[in-house]
Amino acid sequence: MKKKKPGLTAREMDVLQEMVLGKSNDVIGEKLCITSHTVKAHLTHIYNKFGVKNRIEAAMKARDKGIIPHQDSEQP
Repeated sequence: MKKKKPGLTAREMDVLQEMVLGKSNDVIGEKLCITSHTVKAHLTHIYNKFGVKNRIEAAMKARDKGIIPHQDSEQP
């Protein structure tokens, strides 16, 4: 079961999960049926909630908090 960061919406979690996989805003938008502009807005909200400035810091924070599993963790 995945842990959820209090304050992140379900859509922000979706965007975060795709971002951690290294996908671009355009690719994330296509997968989630939203515009790349909307993806960028969600990322801005995530950065603000995590207190970070970029994708790498957000991914590290998500992994450190257990929101996104570390690469060496087993995945179902």
